Amino acid sequence: MTDDPTRNVEANPWDALRRFTNARIALGRAGSSLPTAPLLAFELAHAQARDAVHHPLDKDALADAIRAAGFEPLDAASAAPDRDHYLRRPDLGRALDDASAARLAACAAAAREAPDVVFVAADGLSAFAAQRHAAPLLSKMRALLDGWRIGPVVVATQARVALGDCIGELLRARIVVVMIGERPGLSSPHSLGLYVTYAPRAGRSDAERNCISNVRPEGLGYDAAAFKLQWLLNEARRVELTGVSLKDHSGALPPPASGLARDSRDTG
Repeated sequence: MTDDPTRNVEANPWDALRRFTNARIALGRAGSSLPTAPLLAFELAHAQARDAVHHPLDKDALADAIRAAGFEPLDAASAAPDRDHYLRRPDLGRALDDASAARLAACAAAAREAPDVVFVAADGLSAFAAQRHAAPLLSKMRALLDGWRIGPVVVATQARVALGDCIGELLRARIVVVMIGERPGLSSPHSLGLYVTYAPRAGRSDAERNCISNVRPEGLGYDAAAFKLQWLLNEARRVELTGVSLKDHSGALPPPASGLARDSRDTG
């Protein structure tokens, strides 16, 4: 036997590839089946994905974390009365319930100015994602949005992406950013998606918004996600649109070294 990594790679080149991915490759076999360890790992991942779909969002804890990040939370809920209806009736998850609509309308009426951007922290198909990643991402964004009028951060339950259109319209926001738990997979039950829509209003299509996906420390980290989101927000405000007509070219530029705080319009 030898500890020489070169000899190990030559013996089984799959081992080298496994270091770079969580994909289930080179699992081996025991007869005609998987070995016990990878089989149990698969079953655990499957159980975690199912739990993520059904686990409720702790709204109070998330609201506290949002306050700690320097933002003011506001509660809202979709028209889906419970998780069962939410999963079977996607249309209900795209509309606000009456109490939430009235609360948001009252908030907009009391505001002196319409916000440039409103963030929505939504449970979606993984409350774990919103619970873990929404507040840390907002903390990163705070320093990047100097000069922006930021509305309350709406904590939305039983929410689909399009619920942000109703929220943004009622709050008279120029842009809405929905931070929502993505459909859990077998490699991550807590991945956050960011959906950016200019001039939100009920009836907007998915083609009219931009998406940043897989936001989590093990995927697209908070700094990188915040840089991409800042770029999209600045460009959306400049060209007054989002969606298929707004291409994300943030990857063509290195993030600024000092806090990622440069406006994309200063890059030329």
